[in-house]
Amino acid sequence: MDNPFLYPSSLPYQLPPFEQINEDVFLPAFDSGIREHAAQIERIAANPQAPDFGNTIAALESSGQELGRTAVVFFTFCAAHATEGVQQIQQEISPRLAAHEDAVYLNRQLFDRVEAVAAETGGLDDEQARLVSEYRRRFIRAGARLDDAGQARMRELNARLSELGTEFSQRLLKDTNDSALVLDDAAELDGLSDDDVAAAATAAKQAGHDGKYLLSLVLPTPQPALASLTRRETRRRLHEASLNRGFRDNDRNTLAIAAELAALRAERAALLGFATHAEYATDDQTAPTLDAIHEMLDKLAPAAVRNAKAEAEELREAARRNGHELAAWDWAYYSEQVRREKFDVDSAALRPYFELERVLNDGVFYAANRLYGLTFTERTDLTGYHPDVRVWEVKDDDGTGLGLFLGDYYTRNTKNGGAWMNSLVHQSRLLDAPPVVINNLNISRPAAGEPTLLSFGEVVTAFHEFGHALHGLFSDVTYPQFSGTAVPRDFVEYPSQVNEMWMLWPEVVSNFAKHHVTGEPLPQDVIDKVNAAAVWGEGFSTTEYLGAALLDLAWHELPPGETVQDPEAFEAAALAAAGVDLDLVPPRYRTGYFKHIFAGGYAASYYAYIWSEVLDADTVEWFRENGGLTRENGDRFRTELLSRGNSIDPLQAFRNFRGRDAQIQPLLDRRGLA
Repeated sequence: MDNPFLYPSSLPYQLPPFEQINEDVFLPAFDSGIREHAAQIERIAANPQAPDFGNTIAALESSGQELGRTAVVFFTFCAAHATEGVQQIQQEISPRLAAHEDAVYLNRQLFDRVEAVAAETGGLDDEQARLVSEYRRRFIRAGARLDDAGQARMRELNARLSELGTEFSQRLLKDTNDSALVLDDAAELDGLSDDDVAAAATAAKQAGHDGKYLLSLVLPTPQPALASLTRRETRRRLHEASLNRGFRDNDRNTLAIAAELAALRAERAALLGFATHAEYATDDQTAPTLDAIHEMLDKLAPAAVRNAKAEAEELREAARRNGHELAAWDWAYYSEQVRREKFDVDSAALRPYFELERVLNDGVFYAANRLYGLTFTERTDLTGYHPDVRVWEVKDDDGTGLGLFLGDYYTRNTKNGGAWMNSLVHQSRLLDAPPVVINNLNISRPAAGEPTLLSFGEVVTAFHEFGHALHGLFSDVTYPQFSGTAVPRDFVEYPSQVNEMWMLWPEVVSNFAKHHVTGEPLPQDVIDKVNAAAVWGEGFSTTEYLGAALLDLAWHELPPGETVQDPEAFEAAALAAAGVDLDLVPPRYRTGYFKHIFAGGYAASYYAYIWSEVLDADTVEWFRENGGLTRENGDRFRTELLSRGNSIDPLQAFRNFRGRDAQIQPLLDRRGLA
């Protein structure tokens, strides 16, 4: 009875009882949850009754609830509050969870029952039939058809892969914290706003460098401060600190882990009958084939590189006026100068108009209210897993409760870099579960008493991640397997990318972009200039993104039996072979800190962002053609697409919404690649 995960939470919307949860409860809860689920699986597999949907498939969907409640909370801690104690538990429990999953999906007796149900789906509704197909596919992809030797090796591979993914993530978190740039003199931060300098002083003090200044690293290669820092030496040091994470010869090096992960994934794919892990990973995505993915990326890369080189020429001229040759750490700084010269847009001057509370309440939430009728009430009586976490109750326009939204916005040394959404409670009618979702960002904490001012990019990220949150909140499915964002990896980014469009929509930006001191709205002529400047820099951003996507595929198209001995050389060769090896434009993620693919579920799937963007850009065109920010449009998008999760084929959901298949031209126009 001391286990807070034993039963569904009694808190509103089944919010986990975080006040009862600490590091000491996780291992006992996992022990109990694994035992319970194993017993349930044994009963389903050994059921003497003939297999049918209810006693096999629905029973599987209902099983393992205690374990599921424990796991979603624990891995939320691993991502957002990974104390040393949590990391130690993760090292112990990850291989155990991998072994338990193998015990389920390599259970031949259980698979035989799934096969029997799949052979006769008459009388099932569409969602039930899809669930049967999904379970059958999952068992086969896990190795249920392998012989005894094959299954034994699969278990070994999965255990080792789990250990390596955990090790990569924990080493990267430590190296990211250790690589933060510590500066002695505020003059070295020249170009940053007073608020940013104060935040750097606060960060340094919290990290034990009282009297100094600290620039934390965000996860991708580009660091936001590079656009403003006037000291070239500071820019160089910050850029190199970012670029070298995981590459140094110390106990935080991640390269050997990456190489072993890629080799073991290739071996696992071969066991399952695939030529490479990339072929295995993309077999169940919306992209029809791996060749189709390459065809798209190979089509985009030359145009992106051409645009990046054209941008570089303009930046070189600006750099030479300051007496030096352009280097990678200069790109963002001179790009910002050229942006000001060509479009009269100063990104740094926008920050006073992007205060966090206004961005959330008068921007992100306001757009959701206009489009979907949602209202948000902060619940200060409900607590999260860390004091930074805030909780809002979300209601539909008729006043009925929809779910809870949690926001965790500030960076800290126990938190992974980047931004993400995850669910604490997955909506399903089967389990009578409402949605509870979280958004995580990594915004620098301001000095005490000062407002939290966001960069333009951080505002985009807030809208993007809330698009994921809406996907989870609007889920209206029977089975948890299909809930919310549980769609193919190359579809999941689509709704979140669509939600970015509302940031600069006239009614929205005029409502939230107000000067935090004077209250004056961001002038319309500035908004017009920001829109006009949208294509500037797309050569860089598309090239650095494609560099990462193509590097991901290179790692996961390795043949079985081959282990890369020199990952840094492999990376360089892969970028060169793809035609995206520009010294001035390093990939968005290098191997050493490419957490998405080595510890984040995106292995051979980082292409998903631009694949999804085809759908996104075409959807933005639809909204523009049909009146934009209206309830009618929002309700259509919610009903036909956001609410469906994976309960129907996602591309069919898109067709139902759009009335046809997606077209690539809007994406090409958006990125200046037409």
